[in-house]
Amino acid sequence: MSLRTRLLLTLGLTLVLLWGVAAAWLLNDLQKTFVATLDQRLAQSARMVAGLVHQLPEDVWEQSAMNTLSIPPIEGLACQVHSPRGEIIARTHANMEDVLAPGQQGHTYRQEGDTVWRVFTYERGGLVITTADRMDERNLLLDGMVRVAVVPFFVALIGSLVALWVGVWRGLAPLSRLRASLASRHPEALAPVSTYGVPKEIKPLINTLNHLLTRVQQTLVREQRFTNDAAHELRTPLTAIKTHLQVAQRAEGLAAHEALKHAEAGVVRLAHTLDQLLTLARVEGRMRFDDGEPSDVIHVIELAVADSAAAPGQCQWSNELPDVYLAMPRELAITALRNLVDNALHHGPHGAPITLTAEPQHSDITFTVHDQGPGVDEETLAQLTQRFWRASKQQGSGLGLAIVAAITERFGGDVRFGNAPSGGFCAHLRVPTVPAQTSKTITTKA
Repeated sequence: MSLRTRLLLTLGLTLVLLWGVAAAWLLNDLQKTFVATLDQRLAQSARMVAGLVHQLPEDVWEQSAMNTLSIPPIEGLACQVHSPRGEIIARTHANMEDVLAPGQQGHTYRQEGDTVWRVFTYERGGLVITTADRMDERNLLLDGMVRVAVVPFFVALIGSLVALWVGVWRGLAPLSRLRASLASRHPEALAPVSTYGVPKEIKPLINTLNHLLTRVQQTLVREQRFTNDAAHELRTPLTAIKTHLQVAQRAEGLAAHEALKHAEAGVVRLAHTLDQLLTLARVEGRMRFDDGEPSDVIHVIELAVADSAAAPGQCQWSNELPDVYLAMPRELAITALRNLVDNALHHGPHGAPITLTAEPQHSDITFTVHDQGPGVDEETLAQLTQRFWRASKQQGSGLGLAIVAAITERFGGDVRFGNAPSGGFCAHLRVPTVPAQTSKTITTKA
């Protein structure tokens, strides 16, 4: 069932029910008021006749003892007056003695043939006055009043239902336009949907949809960039490996051995590039990395140095490290720090020591990797985190620092580079920290 149909049924049935209850209540109250008003008129007529009869002069009373007085009839109303001795002394209709006969005082119903009468009996000073109304005339009058009241009521109800339908149709028109706009979009069109002229109740929906489209677009861009990068970066080592293998097939002895050695080096480079590409794709693709282990500073430094290409004792750090936990999975923290260490090893003097420090600052901690290299110029500093950019074309895959930047961006940190005043090159990795009791609950965001 559509939202429009559901709204129309719910609101329409509610409106009809409420108006129906109100109409029944009104008609019931109208009927009671109408009957009470006519009964009051009937009683008032009897009292008025009693007052008039008591004011008649004595000669009229003497005449009424011989002949019954005739009271001019009132339309729809009959009246008869009885003396204390039970004689009829005045009446409006001569053929209604049974209906207008004296009886119990008050209102009652009497029937004569097929006609039902509403009768009121009143006694005053020995005189008994009986008045009566025809019920069929009362019913005709009541039906007329009901028609007068119900017809406008019914018209108003129909008008309300029509206004309800128009209001719901117009109110949901923006949803129909949004559906038509989305249906007519090209499958590759991921531009945000316009919110101009959209009701404020629908704007959160469109904003959420736009956020989804943005994430989808970013995902497609990342996948396309990964495909382009992989195709571009893997073509060169694959071509080199193929060339060396062809040389090894044709050559013999030392030349063949050297060709196979170069091919093996190309395979190692290719495997390293693939590993770096997959790591970068996982980081940018918002995959989960949490292994459930606490990401404390001491173990992160030890494992990062152990995984790097540093020789034993080449990377030096203080034994007094801050006892804090990083607000990122341990695997990513180790990867980021290891890449900085490897970058220092590749671009510093061969065998020169690497200094690693960790300084807590408020809710962050900054790792600094300092090598003894010649440093870089300002133009080069701005390009260090670009993909496949290499300060030396013969070293690395050009993805290590790009992976560090992606990791820090994902978890609210940053990475900065600069030349040390005392000489050498410094990389500063700032990472948020968390209290020790929450360290085991750190997870990546999907």
